[in-house]
Amino acid sequence: MSTEIFYFSGTGNSLYVAKELQKLIPDTQLIPMVKQLPKEVVKTEAEVVGFVFPVHALTLPIPVRKFLKKIDLRSRQFVFAVATRLGLVFNDFKKVDRLLKKQRKRLDSHFLINMYSNDVKVENYPTPTPQEIQKIESNVNEQLDAIANIILNRERSLEKDTDYLIGLPYNRFFNFFLERLVVFAHGFSEYIGGVNYFYTDSRCNGCGICSRVCLSQKIKILDKTPVWDKKVLCYMCYACVNFCPKQAAQIKGIPGVVKSYSQTNGRYPHPYATVKDLENQKLRL
Repeated sequence: MSTEIFYFSGTGNSLYVAKELQKLIPDTQLIPMVKQLPKEVVKTEAEVVGFVFPVHALTLPIPVRKFLKKIDLRSRQFVFAVATRLGLVFNDFKKVDRLLKKQRKRLDSHFLINMYSNDVKVENYPTPTPQEIQKIESNVNEQLDAIANIILNRERSLEKDTDYLIGLPYNRFFNFFLERLVVFAHGFSEYIGGVNYFYTDSRCNGCGICSRVCLSQKIKILDKTPVWDKKVLCYMCYACVNFCPKQAAQIKGIPGVVKSYSQTNGRYPHPYATVKDLENQKLRL
């Protein structure tokens, strides 16, 4: 039973999940979604196809939506998805099904895995200790053992999410509003207002790591200074911020909506993810 897992990962959580599943499921190949985006149609010959990605602001990341519109799954036998998240509500496996509907396909199984947050702009962001990471890793690995068995046996598993956001049950209108806000504030506003969501402070030494890990290839190094290209849509993966060795890459707040505390907070790249891992997800320009 051949398996292909297509993944998108900004700071390593989803990459870790994809790699661990590869160990548990024989004859499995890992394929980065971003590298497939230039294709008009993404072909796969595997019998089983999986998608692994993080939850971005309660919904699907921009490149994941783009990818799902391109992949051809009509002859595949079993399709699954795994979403990693901080722990907030996620109900958009339904959106994956809608994107696959034209091919008369839908997810046979889907899973949610809680992992550490990379959103370092929040006030008093608690950088995880090695002990906390080890505890999360243990819980994740236990979940992945069960998930792998379901995939190997091609079982149907569509557990409904029962988590809550700030004490309120999931509300599709709120989810719709927040998704539109994120797309506007993080992407479209750069085209209209010319305002970048990221910047570097005086700690920047021009090492270029932010550009190397940028999955949308938005960051260019000019005269040893990172520049976020306003013409390129950001994927909001936060790789540039979390992999910066000097913690010089910062997140701007959204005036009147979100305040950023990234300058005083620590960072979280997954301990097993490397700069090379991020570079390998994209095509070389």
